[in-house]
Amino acid sequence: MDPTNNRVLVFAGSARTNSYNKQLARLAATRVEHAGGRATFVDLRDYPIPLYDGDLEEEHGIPEHARRLKELLSTHTGLIVVSPEYNGFITPLLKNTLDWLSRPDGEQNGLALFRNRVACVLSASPGRLGGMRSLGLARQLLTNLGVTVLPDQLAVSGAGEAFSDDGNLADPASLRRLDQICHRLVDTLARLNPHAGH
Repeated sequence: MDPTNNRVLVFAGSARTNSYNKQLARLAATRVEHAGGRATFVDLRDYPIPLYDGDLEEEHGIPEHARRLKELLSTHTGLIVVSPEYNGFITPLLKNTLDWLSRPDGEQNGLALFRNRVACVLSASPGRLGGMRSLGLARQLLTNLGVTVLPDQLAVSGAGEAFSDDGNLADPASLRRLDQICHRLVDTLARLNPHAGH
């Protein structure tokens, strides 16, 4: 069995300990499992990577933590990227992580790692738009890398009050929407990989 079949890698573009987007990413991983998929939540705080620098790459190659993330991505066909919004844009952490992951490593073409991957994007913000402005940019970046990004997305506004004590979304409609997105992703992966096991 192809180890990448129907597995979903989930991470947020924030390293902050109490990040709302990290909380949403953890919840999304749980809902993927509830939908019948297999999810791996990754905290980018555990994978510190220097700012991309061509000279650094030429001298030292791919940083260790970037290589570890590359190996993880290679075993997952699905992606959920939860994108905070900084000044109406995606975070430097998210951009830098994807930049390093897309770099070639030895004989491996960096962009090949993203081919045949299916993703969805989510966001959370204390503001009224819920980080919505970052989602189009995250979608564009992933598409540029060759990822198929599903049209379904969720922006959680008022994030400071959006989560219940058990980690779920307090608003039933938002939780239903998240479940719909996770089901759509799992179902899409299952159609692309009909012989995959769960």
